[in-house]
Amino acid sequence: MYLIILLGNSLLIIVSILDSRLHTPMYFFLGNLSFLDICYTSSFIPPMLIIFRSERKSISFLGCALQMVISLGLGCTECVLLAVMAYDRYVAICNPLRYPIIMNRVRYVHMAAWSWVIGYMISLVQTTMAMVLPFCGNNVIDHLTCELLAVLKLICSDITINVLIMRVGGIVILIIPLLSIFISYVFILSTILRLKSAEGRKKAFSTCSAHLTVVILFYGSALFMYMKPKSKDTKISDEIIGLFYGVVTPMLNPIIYSLRNKEVKDAANKVLNRHLHVLKK
Repeated sequence: MYLIILLGNSLLIIVSILDSRLHTPMYFFLGNLSFLDICYTSSFIPPMLIIFRSERKSISFLGCALQMVISLGLGCTECVLLAVMAYDRYVAICNPLRYPIIMNRVRYVHMAAWSWVIGYMISLVQTTMAMVLPFCGNNVIDHLTCELLAVLKLICSDITINVLIMRVGGIVILIIPLLSIFISYVFILSTILRLKSAEGRKKAFSTCSAHLTVVILFYGSALFMYMKPKSKDTKISDEIIGLFYGVVTPMLNPIIYSLRNKEVKDAANKVLNRHLHVLKK
């Protein structure tokens, strides 16, 4: 699964760079999403596999903190980036004539950059506040990775502030972007239904369906993981959901965007055929 993630997302990035037809805000954001997925899975899958294979199943304090800040930061960034991508689709469908002006290069690069900045600001605050507190017992993390919820269970002192900040962070990074995605798609759906051309409606739906599928997969698992009541906490469910949004979703993202997007398929075929032709020579 990790190899599929690396191959699929790398191919999307390469295709979006090499094909000039894909030099648009939509594919720039998609390239960011693919790069993010590669980094996210690489932050915990290789160390996890090494620990599985080794006799001494441990990770250093610094290594744990680094893994947590990287993975949490990338997860938060993806939440904001998916909202930005929804706004891009809203402008493209609801204001097509003004789209090149609104989504100019400076603006969409800044939007992507701020997604990374906001994601890592929230991650640094939450990780720092957790790692400065005293730990007790044998420090066994009852999870597959150094995940914030699992690490908080090892802290001896009062974690009320940490939980409160995590809830506030969850609202900022999950609820607000999800609400903006919902509002964007209300306007998008309203515009699509007013289109007289059946071909136009089909094309508009096809450009949004891939993004909407990814949003449902990612946000569904993330909301269940971080916003569920404490009474619903179970080790098995946390590990399954963690693997789902940490491994399954990044693996499916390039497949979803390739299958639902004719431009990506054509560009991928063009790049692959060009390289196969060179190899035959």
